Amino acid sequence: MRAVRYAVRAAATMALVAAPRVALACPVCFGQSDSPLAKGVNMGVLFMLGTITAVLIGFASFMIYLARRAKVFAGDDIENIDSVRETA
Repeated sequence: MRAVRYAVRAAATMALVAAPRVALACPVCFGQSDSPLAKGVNMGVLFMLGTITAVLIGFASFMIYLARRAKVFAGDDIENIDSVRETA
């Protein structure tokens, strides 16, 4: 089993060494930063960053909401208990 894994790895390595063009980076990383592919990759990265930011803001907002609600129900903030009961 080990010999088969070694042979497969060796064959893959030899194939990449024999055909160096296959091992090169995509046009975005290789230097054509004005191509449509590069613009698409940049938009994809910005979309993912925006999505992660929105999820983190939502999570933080929910944690703040829970902390405030727990504080009110614990009796630390009695004057605001009516407003919490109205929203619940």
